[in-house]
Amino acid sequence: MTVTGTTLVLTAPAAAPARGRTPGPYRRLFALPGTRAFTAGNLLARLPMGMFGISAVMMIAGQRGSYALAGAVTATGLAATALVAPWTARLVDRHGQARIALPATLIAVLGSLSLIVCVRTQAPAWTLFASYAATATTPNIGGMSRARWTHLLRDSPASHHTAMSFEQAADELCFMLGPVLAAFLCSAVLPEAGTLTAAALLLGGMLLFTSQRATQPPVSAPHPGHSPLRALRPVLYLFLPLGVLFGSMEVTSIAHLDARGLGAASGLVLALQAAGSCAAGLLYGTLRPRGLRTCLTTLSIAMALPWAAAATGSVPLLALALLLAGMATAPTMVTAMSRVHALTPEGRLNEGMTLAVTAIFAGISLGSATAGTLIDHLGPTIPYALPAAAALAALAIGGTSRTSFRY
Repeated sequence: MTVTGTTLVLTAPAAAPARGRTPGPYRRLFALPGTRAFTAGNLLARLPMGMFGISAVMMIAGQRGSYALAGAVTATGLAATALVAPWTARLVDRHGQARIALPATLIAVLGSLSLIVCVRTQAPAWTLFASYAATATTPNIGGMSRARWTHLLRDSPASHHTAMSFEQAADELCFMLGPVLAAFLCSAVLPEAGTLTAAALLLGGMLLFTSQRATQPPVSAPHPGHSPLRALRPVLYLFLPLGVLFGSMEVTSIAHLDARGLGAASGLVLALQAAGSCAAGLLYGTLRPRGLRTCLTTLSIAMALPWAAAATGSVPLLALALLLAGMATAPTMVTAMSRVHALTPEGRLNEGMTLAVTAIFAGISLGSATAGTLIDHLGPTIPYALPAAAALAALAIGGTSRTSFRY
Protein backbone atom coordinates (compact mmCIF):
# COMPACT_ATOMS: atom_id res chain seq x y z
CA MET A 1 0.00 0.00 0.00
CA THR A 2 1.32 3.44 -0.93
CA VAL A 3 -0.03 6.96 -0.68
CA THR A 4 0.48 9.37 -3.56
CA GLY A 5 -0.77 12.90 -2.90
CA THR A 6 -4.28 12.48 -1.55
CA THR A 7 -4.92 9.19 -3.34
CA LEU A 8 -4.59 5.86 -1.62
CA VAL A 9 -3.23 3.14 -3.89
CA LEU A 10 -3.70 -0.47 -2.89
CA THR A 11 -1.75 -2.96 -4.91
CA ALA A 12 -2.97 -6.13 -3.22
CA PRO A 13 -5.70 -7.33 -0.87
CA ALA A 14 -5.04 -7.06 2.83
CA ALA A 15 -2.98 -9.87 4.25
CA ALA A 16 -4.76 -12.70 6.06
CA PRO A 17 -4.45 -12.82 9.83
CA ALA A 18 -1.61 -14.86 11.21
CA ARG A 19 -3.84 -17.12 13.25
CA GLY A 20 -7.21 -18.70 12.55
CA ARG A 21 -8.77 -19.57 9.25
CA THR A 22 -8.26 -17.45 6.13
CA PRO A 23 -10.91 -14.71 5.91
CA GLY A 24 -13.44 -14.90 3.11
CA PRO A 25 -13.23 -12.70 -0.01
CA TYR A 26 -15.72 -10.12 1.27
CA ARG A 27 -14.00 -9.82 4.64
CA ARG A 28 -10.68 -9.27 2.86
CA LEU A 29 -12.35 -6.73 0.59
CA PHE A 30 -13.63 -4.55 3.41
CA ALA A 31 -10.39 -4.85 5.36
CA LEU A 32 -8.93 -2.38 2.87
CA PRO A 33 -8.62 1.12 4.42
CA GLY A 34 -11.50 3.46 3.63
CA THR A 35 -13.70 0.93 1.85
CA ARG A 36 -16.26 0.57 4.63
CA ALA A 37 -16.81 4.32 4.88
CA PHE A 38 -17.31 4.96 1.17
CA THR A 39 -19.49 1.85 0.89
CA ALA A 40 -21.73 3.11 3.72
CA GLY A 41 -22.16 6.42 1.91
CA ASN A 42 -22.68 4.60 -1.37
CA LEU A 43 -25.52 2.47 0.04
CA LEU A 44 -27.23 5.47 1.69
CA ALA A 45 -27.10 7.46 -1.54
CA ARG A 46 -28.09 4.48 -3.70
CA LEU A 47 -31.25 3.53 -1.80
CA PRO A 48 -33.13 6.63 -3.07
CA MET A 49 -32.66 5.43 -6.65
CA GLY A 50 -35.46 2.98 -6.00
CA MET A 51 -37.55 5.58 -4.14
CA PHE A 52 -37.79 8.71 -6.27
CA GLY A 53 -39.98 7.36 -9.06
CA ILE A 54 -42.67 5.68 -6.98
CA SER A 55 -42.62 8.55 -4.45
CA ALA A 56 -43.25 11.09 -7.20
CA VAL A 57 -46.07 9.01 -8.70
CA MET A 58 -47.81 8.54 -5.35
CA MET A 59 -47.37 12.19 -4.36
CA ILE A 60 -48.56 13.68 -7.66
CA ALA A 61 -51.43 11.23 -8.12
CA GLY A 62 -52.53 11.69 -4.53
CA GLN A 63 -52.49 15.50 -4.66
CA ARG A 64 -53.53 16.08 -8.29
CA GLY A 65 -55.71 13.01 -8.80
CA SER A 66 -54.07 12.06 -12.11
CA TYR A 67 -51.90 9.02 -12.72
CA ALA A 68 -51.48 10.18 -16.30
CA LEU A 69 -49.83 13.39 -15.10
CA ALA A 70 -47.72 11.47 -12.58
CA GLY A 71 -46.54 9.03 -15.24
CA ALA A 72 -45.75 11.81 -17.71
CA VAL A 73 -43.70 13.70 -15.11
CA THR A 74 -41.62 10.65 -14.17
CA ALA A 75 -41.16 9.69 -17.83
CA THR A 76 -39.86 13.19 -18.52
CA GLY A 77 -37.41 12.81 -15.66
CA LEU A 78 -36.15 9.52 -17.09
CA ALA A 79 -35.68 11.07 -20.53
CA ALA A 80 -33.81 14.01 -18.99
CA THR A 81 -31.59 11.60 -17.08
CA ALA A 82 -30.70 9.77 -20.29
CA LEU A 83 -29.48 13.07 -21.76
CA VAL A 84 -27.82 14.65 -18.71
CA ALA A 85 -26.29 11.67 -16.87
CA PRO A 86 -23.46 10.96 -19.37
CA TRP A 87 -22.42 14.64 -19.27
CA THR A 88 -22.43 14.63 -15.48
CA ALA A 89 -20.35 11.45 -15.51
CA ARG A 90 -17.88 13.00 -17.96
CA LEU A 91 -17.41 15.97 -15.64
CA VAL A 92 -16.87 13.59 -12.70
CA ASP A 93 -14.11 11.78 -14.61
CA ARG A 94 -12.49 15.03 -15.71
CA HIS A 95 -12.66 17.02 -12.45
CA GLY A 96 -13.05 14.44 -9.68
CA GLN A 97 -15.94 12.86 -7.80
CA ALA A 98 -16.11 15.26 -4.86
CA ARG A 99 -15.81 18.41 -6.97
CA ILE A 100 -18.69 17.52 -9.32
CA ALA A 101 -20.91 15.02 -7.47
CA LEU A 102 -21.78 17.32 -4.56
CA PRO A 103 -22.99 20.32 -6.65
CA ALA A 104 -24.85 17.96 -8.98
CA THR A 105 -26.51 16.30 -5.98
CA LEU A 106 -27.53 19.67 -4.55
CA ILE A 107 -29.24 20.59 -7.83
CA ALA A 108 -31.10 17.27 -7.80
CA VAL A 109 -32.17 17.71 -4.16
CA LEU A 110 -33.41 21.23 -4.89
CA GLY A 111 -35.39 19.82 -7.82
CA SER A 112 -37.03 17.30 -5.48
CA LEU A 113 -37.88 19.99 -2.94
CA SER A 114 -39.24 22.21 -5.72
CA LEU A 115 -41.46 19.34 -6.87
CA ILE A 116 -42.91 19.01 -3.37
CA VAL A 117 -43.64 22.74 -3.15
CA CYS A 118 -45.20 22.85 -6.63
CA VAL A 119 -47.42 19.88 -5.91
CA ARG A 120 -48.53 21.26 -2.54
CA THR A 121 -49.28 24.75 -3.85
CA GLN A 122 -51.19 23.56 -6.93
CA ALA A 123 -48.66 25.23 -9.21
CA PRO A 124 -49.12 24.84 -13.00
CA ALA A 125 -48.35 21.38 -14.39
CA TRP A 126 -45.30 22.58 -16.30
CA THR A 127 -43.56 23.38 -13.00
CA LEU A 128 -43.80 19.71 -12.03
CA PHE A 129 -42.05 18.69 -15.24
CA ALA A 130 -39.33 21.31 -14.78
CA SER A 131 -38.75 20.40 -11.13
CA TYR A 132 -38.49 16.67 -11.72
CA ALA A 133 -36.28 17.18 -14.77
CA ALA A 134 -33.77 18.92 -12.46
CA THR A 135 -33.26 15.62 -10.63
CA ALA A 136 -31.54 14.33 -13.78
CA THR A 137 -28.27 15.76 -12.42
CA THR A 138 -28.19 13.01 -9.76
CA PRO A 139 -24.72 11.42 -10.10
CA ASN A 140 -24.44 7.73 -10.88
CA ILE A 141 -23.38 6.66 -7.39
CA GLY A 142 -23.10 3.02 -8.42
CA GLY A 143 -20.72 3.95 -11.22
CA MET A 144 -18.60 6.11 -8.93
CA SER A 145 -18.37 3.31 -6.36
CA ARG A 146 -17.36 0.80 -9.03
CA ALA A 147 -14.75 3.27 -10.28
CA ARG A 148 -13.24 3.40 -6.78
CA TRP A 149 -13.06 -0.38 -6.56
CA THR A 150 -11.54 -0.56 -10.04
CA HIS A 151 -8.87 1.95 -9.06
CA LEU A 152 -8.07 0.31 -5.72
CA LEU A 153 -8.04 -3.28 -7.02
CA ARG A 154 -6.58 -2.80 -10.48
CA ASP A 155 -3.75 -5.23 -9.68
CA SER A 156 -6.01 -7.87 -8.11
CA PRO A 157 -8.51 -9.29 -10.65
CA ALA A 158 -10.03 -11.79 -8.19
CA SER A 159 -10.76 -9.12 -5.59
CA HIS A 160 -12.11 -6.82 -8.31
CA HIS A 161 -14.54 -9.54 -9.37
CA THR A 162 -15.70 -9.88 -5.76
CA ALA A 163 -16.19 -6.11 -5.50
CA MET A 164 -18.22 -5.95 -8.73
CA SER A 165 -20.39 -8.81 -7.51
CA PHE A 166 -21.02 -6.94 -4.27
CA GLU A 167 -21.98 -3.81 -6.20
CA GLN A 168 -24.50 -5.74 -8.29
CA ALA A 169 -25.99 -7.29 -5.15
CA ALA A 170 -26.22 -3.78 -3.65
CA ASP A 171 -28.09 -2.60 -6.74
CA GLU A 172 -30.63 -5.38 -6.35
CA LEU A 173 -31.01 -4.80 -2.60
CA CYS A 174 -31.62 -1.07 -2.99
CA PHE A 175 -34.09 -1.48 -5.84
CA MET A 176 -35.87 -4.13 -3.78
CA LEU A 177 -36.10 -2.11 -0.55
CA GLY A 178 -36.44 1.38 -2.04
CA PRO A 179 -39.95 1.07 -3.52
CA VAL A 180 -41.22 -0.70 -0.39
CA LEU A 181 -39.89 2.08 1.87
CA ALA A 182 -41.22 4.79 -0.44
CA ALA A 183 -44.70 3.27 -0.64
CA PHE A 184 -44.85 2.93 3.15
CA LEU A 185 -43.77 6.53 3.79
CA CYS A 186 -46.14 8.01 1.20
CA SER A 187 -49.13 6.03 2.41
CA ALA A 188 -48.55 5.87 6.18
CA VAL A 189 -46.86 9.23 6.89
CA LEU A 190 -47.35 11.92 4.24
CA PRO A 191 -47.62 11.88 0.44
CA GLU A 192 -44.43 13.98 0.43
CA ALA A 193 -42.56 11.80 2.95
CA GLY A 194 -41.09 9.46 0.34
CA THR A 195 -39.54 12.26 -1.71
CA LEU A 196 -38.29 14.10 1.38
CA THR A 197 -36.66 10.97 2.80
CA ALA A 198 -35.09 10.05 -0.53
CA ALA A 199 -33.63 13.56 -0.91
CA ALA A 200 -32.21 13.48 2.63
CA LEU A 201 -30.65 10.03 2.11
CA LEU A 202 -29.17 11.08 -1.23
CA LEU A 203 -27.56 14.21 0.16
CA GLY A 204 -26.34 12.58 3.38
CA GLY A 205 -24.97 9.53 1.59
CA MET A 206 -23.22 11.62 -1.05
CA LEU A 207 -21.61 13.81 1.62
CA LEU A 208 -20.24 10.72 3.36
CA PHE A 209 -19.15 9.11 0.10
CA THR A 210 -17.32 12.11 -1.31
CA SER A 211 -15.65 12.89 2.02
CA GLN A 212 -13.54 9.75 1.60
CA ARG A 213 -10.88 11.41 -0.52
CA ALA A 214 -8.18 8.76 0.02
CA THR A 215 -10.06 6.17 -2.07
CA GLN A 216 -11.13 8.57 -4.82
CA PRO A 217 -9.75 7.71 -8.27
CA PRO A 218 -7.20 10.21 -9.55
CA VAL A 219 -8.31 12.74 -12.13
CA SER A 220 -6.83 12.08 -15.55
CA ALA A 221 -7.33 14.13 -18.66
CA PRO A 222 -9.19 12.13 -21.32
CA HIS A 223 -7.28 11.18 -24.43
CA PRO A 224 -8.54 13.05 -27.50
CA GLY A 225 -10.49 10.87 -29.89
CA HIS A 226 -11.06 8.05 -27.39
CA SER A 227 -14.83 8.15 -27.01
CA PRO A 228 -16.40 5.69 -24.54
CA LEU A 229 -19.47 5.56 -26.77
CA ARG A 230 -17.46 4.29 -29.72
CA ALA A 231 -15.52 1.78 -27.64
CA LEU A 232 -18.60 0.51 -25.80
CA ARG A 233 -21.07 0.38 -28.69
CA PRO A 234 -21.08 -3.46 -28.95
CA VAL A 235 -21.67 -3.81 -25.21
CA LEU A 236 -24.36 -1.12 -25.19
CA TYR A 237 -26.25 -3.12 -27.81
CA LEU A 238 -26.19 -5.96 -25.28
CA PHE A 239 -27.52 -3.86 -22.39
CA LEU A 240 -30.56 -2.74 -24.39
CA PRO A 241 -32.24 -6.21 -24.52
CA LEU A 242 -31.23 -6.81 -20.91
CA GLY A 243 -33.16 -3.66 -20.01
CA VAL A 244 -36.11 -4.89 -22.08
CA LEU A 245 -35.97 -8.10 -20.04
CA PHE A 246 -36.16 -6.23 -16.71
CA GLY A 247 -38.90 -3.81 -17.76
CA SER A 248 -41.16 -6.39 -19.42
CA MET A 249 -40.80 -8.91 -16.59
CA GLU A 250 -41.92 -6.38 -13.97
CA VAL A 251 -44.95 -5.09 -15.89
CA THR A 252 -46.06 -8.57 -16.96
CA SER A 253 -45.75 -9.98 -13.44
CA ILE A 254 -47.82 -7.15 -11.96
CA ALA A 255 -50.52 -7.60 -14.60
CA HIS A 256 -50.53 -11.39 -14.27
CA LEU A 257 -50.98 -11.28 -10.50
CA ASP A 258 -53.52 -8.46 -10.67
CA ALA A 259 -55.64 -10.51 -13.09
CA ARG A 260 -55.81 -13.22 -10.43
CA GLY A 261 -56.84 -10.80 -7.70
CA LEU A 262 -53.37 -10.81 -6.14
CA GLY A 263 -52.21 -7.34 -7.09
CA ALA A 264 -51.36 -6.56 -3.46
CA ALA A 265 -48.88 -9.45 -3.48
CA SER A 266 -47.08 -8.32 -6.63
CA GLY A 267 -44.45 -6.38 -4.67
CA LEU A 268 -43.59 -9.42 -2.59
CA VAL A 269 -43.40 -11.72 -5.60
CA LEU A 270 -41.19 -9.28 -7.52
CA ALA A 271 -39.02 -8.91 -4.42
CA LEU A 272 -38.25 -12.62 -4.71
CA GLN A 273 -36.70 -11.99 -8.11
CA ALA A 274 -34.54 -9.20 -6.70
CA ALA A 275 -33.65 -11.32 -3.66
CA GLY A 276 -32.56 -14.17 -5.91
CA SER A 277 -30.35 -11.82 -7.90
CA CYS A 278 -28.89 -10.29 -4.72
CA ALA A 279 -28.04 -13.71 -3.26
CA ALA A 280 -26.60 -14.96 -6.54
CA GLY A 281 -24.50 -11.82 -6.89
CA LEU A 282 -22.92 -12.30 -3.48
CA LEU A 283 -22.27 -15.99 -4.18
CA TYR A 284 -20.85 -15.24 -7.62
CA GLY A 285 -18.31 -12.94 -5.98
CA THR A 286 -16.78 -15.93 -4.17
CA LEU A 287 -16.51 -18.03 -7.34
CA ARG A 288 -14.34 -17.97 -10.41
CA PRO A 289 -15.82 -15.65 -13.08
CA ARG A 290 -17.62 -17.34 -15.95
CA GLY A 291 -17.65 -16.32 -19.59
CA LEU A 292 -20.35 -13.93 -20.72
CA ARG A 293 -21.76 -16.41 -23.22
CA THR A 294 -22.14 -18.98 -20.44
CA CYS A 295 -23.99 -16.43 -18.30
CA LEU A 296 -26.23 -15.40 -21.19
CA THR A 297 -27.04 -19.01 -22.02
CA THR A 298 -28.03 -19.65 -18.41
CA LEU A 299 -30.09 -16.46 -18.42
CA SER A 300 -31.94 -17.52 -21.58
CA ILE A 301 -32.90 -20.83 -20.00
CA ALA A 302 -33.91 -19.19 -16.71
CA MET A 303 -36.11 -16.58 -18.40
CA ALA A 304 -38.24 -19.33 -19.94
CA LEU A 305 -39.22 -20.54 -16.46
CA PRO A 306 -41.66 -17.70 -15.55
CA TRP A 307 -43.40 -18.13 -18.92
CA ALA A 308 -43.85 -21.84 -18.30
CA ALA A 309 -44.94 -21.29 -14.69
CA ALA A 310 -47.47 -18.60 -15.66
CA ALA A 311 -49.05 -20.97 -18.17
CA THR A 312 -49.86 -23.39 -15.33
CA GLY A 313 -51.73 -20.71 -13.38
CA SER A 314 -49.85 -21.57 -10.18
CA VAL A 315 -48.75 -18.47 -8.26
CA PRO A 316 -46.33 -20.36 -5.93
CA LEU A 317 -44.72 -21.94 -9.01
CA LEU A 318 -44.45 -18.50 -10.63
CA ALA A 319 -42.82 -17.10 -7.48
CA LEU A 320 -40.25 -19.92 -7.54
CA ALA A 321 -39.61 -19.36 -11.25
CA LEU A 322 -39.02 -15.64 -10.66
CA LEU A 323 -36.62 -16.44 -7.84
CA LEU A 324 -34.62 -18.75 -10.12
CA ALA A 325 -34.76 -16.26 -12.99
CA GLY A 326 -33.43 -13.56 -10.69
CA MET A 327 -30.50 -15.76 -9.72
CA ALA A 328 -29.37 -15.79 -13.36
CA THR A 329 -29.36 -12.02 -13.77
CA ALA A 330 -26.63 -10.96 -11.32
CA PRO A 331 -23.81 -13.11 -12.80
CA THR A 332 -24.75 -11.84 -16.26
CA MET A 333 -24.72 -8.20 -15.17
CA VAL A 334 -21.45 -8.57 -13.24
CA THR A 335 -19.73 -10.15 -16.23
CA ALA A 336 -21.16 -7.63 -18.69
CA MET A 337 -20.11 -4.72 -16.50
CA SER A 338 -16.62 -6.20 -16.41
CA ARG A 339 -16.53 -5.79 -20.18
CA VAL A 340 -17.45 -2.13 -19.69
CA HIS A 341 -14.45 -1.75 -17.38
CA ALA A 342 -12.14 -3.45 -19.86
CA LEU A 343 -13.29 -1.50 -22.93
CA THR A 344 -13.70 1.99 -21.48
CA PRO A 345 -10.77 4.31 -22.35
CA GLU A 346 -8.53 5.37 -19.50
CA GLY A 347 -9.89 8.27 -17.49
CA ARG A 348 -13.49 7.79 -18.69
CA LEU A 349 -14.70 4.91 -16.50
CA ASN A 350 -17.56 6.72 -14.77
CA GLU A 351 -18.82 7.99 -18.12
CA GLY A 352 -18.63 4.48 -19.55
CA MET A 353 -20.56 3.03 -16.61
CA THR A 354 -23.22 5.72 -16.96
CA LEU A 355 -23.63 5.00 -20.67
CA ALA A 356 -24.25 1.35 -19.79
CA VAL A 357 -26.86 2.32 -17.19
CA THR A 358 -28.51 4.67 -19.70
CA ALA A 359 -28.77 1.81 -22.21
CA ILE A 360 -30.40 -0.35 -19.53
CA PHE A 361 -32.90 2.40 -18.68
CA ALA A 362 -33.75 2.80 -22.37
CA GLY A 363 -34.37 -0.93 -22.57
CA ILE A 364 -36.51 -0.88 -19.43
CA SER A 365 -38.70 1.87 -20.92
CA LEU A 366 -39.05 -0.03 -24.19
CA GLY A 367 -39.76 -3.31 -22.40
CA SER A 368 -42.37 -1.76 -20.12
CA ALA A 369 -44.20 -0.09 -23.00
CA THR A 370 -44.08 -3.18 -25.22
CA ALA A 371 -45.24 -5.47 -22.43
CA GLY A 372 -48.14 -3.14 -21.66
CA THR A 373 -49.27 -3.21 -25.29
CA LEU A 374 -49.03 -7.00 -25.45
CA ILE A 375 -50.98 -7.35 -22.20
CA ASP A 376 -53.81 -5.19 -23.55
CA HIS A 377 -54.09 -7.31 -26.70
CA LEU A 378 -53.03 -10.81 -25.62
CA GLY A 379 -53.71 -10.98 -21.89
CA PRO A 380 -51.26 -11.15 -18.96
CA THR A 381 -49.70 -14.58 -19.59
CA ILE A 382 -48.39 -14.71 -23.17
CA PRO A 383 -46.29 -11.52 -22.70
CA TYR A 384 -43.99 -13.54 -20.43
CA ALA A 385 -42.50 -14.61 -23.75
CA LEU A 386 -41.05 -11.10 -24.13
CA PRO A 387 -38.36 -11.36 -21.40
CA ALA A 388 -37.50 -14.83 -22.70
CA ALA A 389 -37.11 -13.41 -26.23
CA ALA A 390 -35.04 -10.50 -24.89
CA ALA A 391 -32.67 -12.95 -23.20
CA LEU A 392 -32.27 -14.84 -26.48
CA ALA A 393 -31.58 -11.55 -28.28
CA ALA A 394 -28.90 -10.73 -25.72
CA LEU A 395 -27.37 -14.16 -26.27
CA ALA A 396 -27.35 -13.60 -30.03
CA ILE A 397 -25.68 -10.20 -29.61
CA GLY A 398 -23.16 -11.67 -27.18
CA GLY A 399 -22.18 -14.26 -29.78
CA THR A 400 -21.48 -11.78 -32.57
CA SER A 401 -18.03 -10.64 -31.45
CA ARG A 402 -15.19 -12.72 -30.10
CA THR A 403 -13.27 -9.64 -29.05
CA SER A 404 -15.80 -7.37 -27.41
CA PHE A 405 -17.49 -10.07 -25.34
CA ARG A 406 -14.57 -12.27 -24.39
CA TYR A 407 -14.13 -12.30 -20.62
